[in-house]
Amino acid sequence: MSKLTVREKIAKRAEQEIESGYYVNLGIGMPTLVANFIQGHKKVVLQSENGLLGIGPYPYEEEADADLINAGKETVTAVSGASYFHSAESFAMIRGGHIDIAILGGMEVSEKGDLANWMIPGKMIKGMGGAMDLVHGAKRIIVIMEHVSKDGRAKIVRKCSLPLTGKAVVHRIITERAVIDVTKEGLLLTETLNGYSLEEIIQSTGAPFIISENLKVNE
Repeated sequence: MSKLTVREKIAKRAEQEIESGYYVNLGIGMPTLVANFIQGHKKVVLQSENGLLGIGPYPYEEEADADLINAGKETVTAVSGASYFHSAESFAMIRGGHIDIAILGGMEVSEKGDLANWMIPGKMIKGMGGAMDLVHGAKRIIVIMEHVSKDGRAKIVRKCSLPLTGKAVVHRIITERAVIDVTKEGLLLTETLNGYSLEEIIQSTGAPFIISENLKVNE
């Protein structure tokens, strides 16, 4: 088995947030990788904004069907019993509070749980997508992202500088370095991951955080 990439490691850790029986929405980008790591004993239904309930893992090349895609326009598979419907019905599921957990990507998350993940000013975008509905409609919001940007800037910050997707909507942040919860008392570090030291996490995080008394150290 080949060594997991950083993005795959993050997605694998995010899978632990999903419980059997959950209806789950996986955001565009890195979150879609989570589908490949869902453990076989879990009965989970994955939902896509473009109208698919029952997404399976990514297909092998010979299995790919160009007409079967997720919200990010990637080819996917459908599990037995999957259903297809209009995107209006899909958003009715989201706005009606029927999604147990949404795992979304992020560009920035603030210490108060504000999320910026839909655009960078000056860059062309396809549209805002469904994230603005998901952050208010899903019961729990998990943001997965690399801890710092490509140029080394912290992505967990005191205040977001990019346009917001939602204010005070994030419950948990998972990166390749740490798991951090957003609480009323502030950011709470609950896990260190992949051998990163506490000092390295402090230096690469742009907002103060509390260290959990039950901090888990995962190598």
